Amino acid sequence: MGIPTLLGKKMANARRTERGNGGGARPKPLSTVRARDSVRAMPLVIRNASVPGRLDDINLHVAAGKLAGLIGPNGSGKSTLLQVAAGVLPAPDGDVRWHGCPLGGIPLLERGRLAAWVPQESHFEFGFTVRAVVAQGRYAHGDDESGVSGALARLDLLPLAHRPVNQLSGGERQRVLLARAWVTGAPLQLWDEPLAPLDPRHALEVLDLARELARRPGAATLFSLHDITLAHKLDWVIVLHNGRIHAAGNPAEVLTPLLLREVFRVRTRTGPTLSVELP
Repeated sequence: MGIPTLLGKKMANARRTERGNGGGARPKPLSTVRARDSVRAMPLVIRNASVPGRLDDINLHVAAGKLAGLIGPNGSGKSTLLQVAAGVLPAPDGDVRWHGCPLGGIPLLERGRLAAWVPQESHFEFGFTVRAVVAQGRYAHGDDESGVSGALARLDLLPLAHRPVNQLSGGERQRVLLARAWVTGAPLQLWDEPLAPLDPRHALEVLDLARELARRPGAATLFSLHDITLAHKLDWVIVLHNGRIHAAGNPAEVLTPLLLREVFRVRTRTGPTLSVELP
């Protein structure tokens, strides 16, 4: 059973608990209580996080307003770090905070309102329609379906809205997951290689969407990618190598020929090249 399925069951139990608290007043969600502080706090802070054999003493922060990317060779720890950031993989000795709040102290339903997680691989065992899967993004908001039609339009999914999601191509399924993440309205977006299965046009459109989401008040987007040319379009890059952060900063300053040779074992040359942009 995959992590998203497990989280779905836990959130269902959390909702039943929330509804069954009796006649007393329901506590205000953290997103309401800490709204003012959340705008000023870092959307994501990770301190001293380690996963044996995969990550070693990671210290990372992603500031509000930033479109940030994780890059590194295969096996460098990008997916593991995103899973730790999303709270789907524990790092027992580390400290993960969303908007200044320790992750362990945030109720499960509130997590669904504060952060959205898109896994690298999508497996759909049942033939739910595209619209039904995207609407799952509103679960933590009471299944109100707010923004679902807009997300379908933005990710070029309206013609597929009533198609079973398990009959789609890999790129189409990826766009469904991204639309589901968007409709959560979560200020922290965590995506694992969202561009990999997409054609050039959809990849650029998703990059624009990621930037748009990151520019919302108190928000940030962190995702992993392999395309070094696209990494230059980001605000901030974090280079992982052998489970550790090798460098982090502005792409123009970090992605030097020396670093690329050291980490990726490739040489770079400047010269005429094909540049692809949205019209």
